[in-house]
Amino acid sequence: MNAEQLKGKWLQFKGELQQMWGKFTDDDLQQIEGNYDKFVGKVQERYGDKKRALMKWANAWHEKPAAKPVEKEK
Repeated sequence: MNAEQLKGKWLQFKGELQQMWGKFTDDDLQQIEGNYDKFVGKVQERYGDKKRALMKWANAWHEKPAAKPVEKEK
């Protein structure tokens, strides 16, 4: 995931990020606010030893297909 991708999907991403990686506080997410460099810094700060695993998860999250809207039956 790169800076533009993070910024574009920040609202969806931050909810799942906090759910999967619970050390991120609401304040952390507010400070990051879609900024890739700040995100990487907070990852290092909160999960230094697990940084590689978290970044791998973030890339996999970005690569997963978007949920398709459910069509109503007529």
